[in-house]
Amino acid sequence: MQNRIWLSSPHMGGREMAYVQEAYDMNWVAPLGQNVDEFEKSIAAYTHSAYASALSAGTAALHLALILLGVGRGDEVIAQDFTFSATINPICYLGAKPVFVDSEIDTWNICPVALKEAIEDRISNGNKPKAIIPVHLYGMPAKMKEIHDIADFYSIPIIEDAAEALGSSLKSKMMGTWGKLGVLSFNGNKIITTSGGGALISDDLNLIEKSRFLATQARDNALHYQHSEIGYNYRMSNIVAGIGRGQMEVLNDRVARRREINAWYKSLLKDVAGIRFQMEPNANFYSNYWLTAIIVDPKITGGITKDDIYLALEKENIESRPLWKPMHSQPVFFDFPFYKTGVSSYLFEHGLCLPSGSNMTDEDLARIAKTLKAVLNF
Repeated sequence: MQNRIWLSSPHMGGREMAYVQEAYDMNWVAPLGQNVDEFEKSIAAYTHSAYASALSAGTAALHLALILLGVGRGDEVIAQDFTFSATINPICYLGAKPVFVDSEIDTWNICPVALKEAIEDRISNGNKPKAIIPVHLYGMPAKMKEIHDIADFYSIPIIEDAAEALGSSLKSKMMGTWGKLGVLSFNGNKIITTSGGGALISDDLNLIEKSRFLATQARDNALHYQHSEIGYNYRMSNIVAGIGRGQMEVLNDRVARRREINAWYKSLLKDVAGIRFQMEPNANFYSNYWLTAIIVDPKITGGITKDDIYLALEKENIESRPLWKPMHSQPVFFDFPFYKTGVSSYLFEHGLCLPSGSNMTDEDLARIAKTLKAVLNF
């Protein structure tokens, strides 16, 4: 069997091991150290944020962001319905209640109209939400201008889940910097990786300093070990941050390659009826196209479905992935409020993520093209 083509596998840049070796040579393999400091500086500089806090995972960053905004048991948090469960789980860690808001069709992200409806309905029931979590799905910026205006009007802080959107921007403003706090992920399949890891970004130094304090077990400034708050073991290690430093040096190249692959797919499939892409709505939107995602309409493709494409690719040892199953339809979240537009269910039924790794070769692309041509009959 031919080698597997992955959906989005790690892509090293060459300098990662130099930073890791430096930490090893200094015997600074424990958490924190120069790599962490420099990685945080590079994240802040790249995103044009004032500050960054390097953490063990994007999920940890979301958890801390909610804590920093005072979310607790019984509170409500508005969250995008069309996302991965990692966006929602930290809400539940705190005993708070997620309120799901459906997507709009332009970006596939949280619908500003439904968001306003949800806020007004929750307030009318005496439950003003404590935070709003939009997600920039597959790297596509949400309509943050409209979302930001609504959040400001009702004085509700925004936590941006930009886990998939490092390198994306809206009106030249980096994703993750539109809200009070932004969340990044460096999981193994992201546009750059530290094998695992995440970060919080913000222009509020107090929030970032508090996140670092909480992430290191909330140890008080005392000669002995004293704790006045519950803390967490959420800080990124100096070794892992070394990988991150090397990855940051090639981030622009990775974004350019993902966009190049996205353009290649659009050219390949441009004449295939019934295939639509997740697209930038206008020139203000700049997606890193972390994953190239399509909608397959069997009424137009002659009965060919996204599952047919998935199975044809899998038969050739090529990984693809269905779009996220909406949170409102997940068994664990059945009982939470949901403000529906119908978009997320439609996208889940008909959507597929195509292999998009920046390390795919011309040979890989030729295999993908051959398989797509065979299954789609073009």
